[in-house]
Amino acid sequence: MQDAASTPRSRLRLRVSPAAETHIRAGHPWVYESSLRDQNREGDAGELAVIYDRRDRFLAIGLFDPDSPLRVRVLHHGAPATLNDDWWAARLDAALLRRAPLFGPDTDGYRAVNGESDGWPGLVVDRYADTLVVKLYTAAWFPHLERVLDLLESRFPGSAVVLRLSRNIQVRAAAAGLHDGQVLAGAVPDGPVVFHETGLAFEADVLRGQKTGFFLDQRDNRRRVERYARDRRVLNAFSFSGGFSLYAARGGAAGVVSLDLSAHALRSAQRNYALNPKLVAPHETVQADVFEWLGVTDREFDLVILDPPSLARREAERTGAIRAYGKLASDGIRRLARGGILVSASCSAHVSAEEFWAAVREAADRSGRPWKELHTSQHAPDHHASFAEAQYLKAIFIQLDGR
Repeated sequence: MQDAASTPRSRLRLRVSPAAETHIRAGHPWVYESSLRDQNREGDAGELAVIYDRRDRFLAIGLFDPDSPLRVRVLHHGAPATLNDDWWAARLDAALLRRAPLFGPDTDGYRAVNGESDGWPGLVVDRYADTLVVKLYTAAWFPHLERVLDLLESRFPGSAVVLRLSRNIQVRAAAAGLHDGQVLAGAVPDGPVVFHETGLAFEADVLRGQKTGFFLDQRDNRRRVERYARDRRVLNAFSFSGGFSLYAARGGAAGVVSLDLSAHALRSAQRNYALNPKLVAPHETVQADVFEWLGVTDREFDLVILDPPSLARREAERTGAIRAYGKLASDGIRRLARGGILVSASCSAHVSAEEFWAAVREAADRSGRPWKELHTSQHAPDHHASFAEAQYLKAIFIQLDGR
């Protein structure tokens, strides 16, 4: 007779609400605790859970997390599949193949895996030259880290790998012997690593910096700014480490001001500028609260970039954030010379692109100045969003005449 302790456990089987069935069939990658209707036993974090429909037909398989209200992150839906080594390898290769035509040899910093939208729910991989940063948003990935490392090593041989963790799972990570900023493979300098984006050199603080060390998602908007910058006096507000500033300088700006509340961020912007000695446009840094500074300064610019951190981190803050975006745009417009361009961006997922664009357009209307819309944008191709909740980034470019 088999010892009970050695008896294999049955597969974790779940059933969900009719509404959740519909969402899963449509490709939505999240199943919340409130949608569960039946579960055959308790499950462990990272266990593969199979979801069946009301007729006991296979619906999906995903990573189970008993300690999160987001109970299952779907890996596969549709026809049944075996998630073996070949399946995982093909899933990673598909994500990398999507990036293959996007970047030339002058870019070695980009998002290699974009979570749910690439079929890796709750996991992103950003590349910074020879360093890969794996960021996890769920403890369900902890048991699978060795597999992830093996896959990355075979496709990026010799690269260092750094682990970054969302705040909500750091305590659970400690119990698993993991911590934020942990070097999982290779060697990483204690300071920033240097990578290139369309030929410009930048530093990324992969161990302690925001996100995974740099804001890779704004690459396409930075390139648009470069095209509009020639001979313009440029204000890069909420400049962080100066991404927009360097592109404006390369585009031939008459001068660039990087404005941020963080002295640490401004020092990074100065170092990034120094990494690119061919940039000749004067670069000035100003440490100040952007909201206050715009209200009191009398300086005039020809191109104003407003790229604040999220102003709505939860749904309850959405209405206030929309008002704040409108006020910020109004203040930016007041600093624009005749023919000046406002670039306004938002990374607030709780504010839709339409709501954000409307707030900026209304600010332009309130200015009483004639204006025209040059461009609107959302996610870059390496940050593509395959479902509504993943959509967060949006920007609008408008040009204003008169004063």
